Amino acid sequence: MPVNVAVVGATGAVGDLIRKVLAERSFPVKSIKFLASEKSAGKTVEFAGKPYPVESIRAEAFEGVQIVLSSTPSSISKEFSPIAAKAGAIVVDNSSAWRMDPDCPLVVPEVNAHELHNAKKGIVANPNCVAIPLCVALKPLHDLAPVRRVVVATYQSSSGKGAKGLIDFAAQASAWAAGQPVPAPTAHRAQLAGNVVTLDWTLDPNGFTEEENKVINETRKILGDQTIGVCPTCVRVPVKVAHSEAVTVEFARPVSVADAKAALAKAPGVVFMDEVVDGRFPQPIHAEGSDHTFVGRVRQDPSNPNALCLWVVADNLRKGAASNAVQCAEELVKRGIVK
Repeated sequence: MPVNVAVVGATGAVGDLIRKVLAERSFPVKSIKFLASEKSAGKTVEFAGKPYPVESIRAEAFEGVQIVLSSTPSSISKEFSPIAAKAGAIVVDNSSAWRMDPDCPLVVPEVNAHELHNAKKGIVANPNCVAIPLCVALKPLHDLAPVRRVVVATYQSSSGKGAKGLIDFAAQASAWAAGQPVPAPTAHRAQLAGNVVTLDWTLDPNGFTEEENKVINETRKILGDQTIGVCPTCVRVPVKVAHSEAVTVEFARPVSVADAKAALAKAPGVVFMDEVVDGRFPQPIHAEGSDHTFVGRVRQDPSNPNALCLWVVADNLRKGAASNAVQCAEELVKRGIVK
């Protein structure tokens, strides 16, 4: 069923990708409009080979729209997502504004698409870029045996800071590679070229960063189990695109490496790479530009008979943001939730 779509934050990095992903996945668009801030209004963007004017975000713009794909700062989302929902649209929101709202489902389609039916406020939250691939990898294992605890260290790319992060990293990397003094960081908290940064996010009162607390809370909500222990350490690494994660999963009972590999190999959204069989292992260069989550290095935790270790990689801009949002929209149409 073709639907009327609005993309909010259409000129931003994620908004730009949403346009591309909608076209690539042949989303059933009846009509589409692109909204952004006043300073971007009047610009032109391209969708499916045709130019479209960018309109300013305002209440009237949501009339007749059935699905809104929004990627704006939380403050903007808090103002306009309820307005769009009141106008009759279902909003898929990329900000953190609605993720922990009990009346807004937090959805990764491969994991909990059924929660889309519970969007009581007309808003569906798109999860954090680390939580999404983590849960894609955990779901088939959680189905084998209940997950009790997850310890994850992330290797997050510069693009997690947006276009400003990539510009900052490029300037640093160029100087570092040439043996010249590295310029002071402008987007990242510290030098990223030739370095890793553990505090590239706001530090919360509990000693964890804002990013780490998102991973804790969102993983539990997506998997539907508040008893799961989650201990993350989020780290920025000198990579342009795609986040990687070293994951140790403790289960309620032992899960064999063979059973875990078999489950991952057939799991939706997963590209499983078996280093034992063919020597392949997931890398950011594999994930960049892909909507899949790449998983490998599955092995028994030598310190715990109930735990396995694995390595997870995904494109943080696509599966970690734009593509997951579009997949949510696809499910809204497929399930007849969109009116």
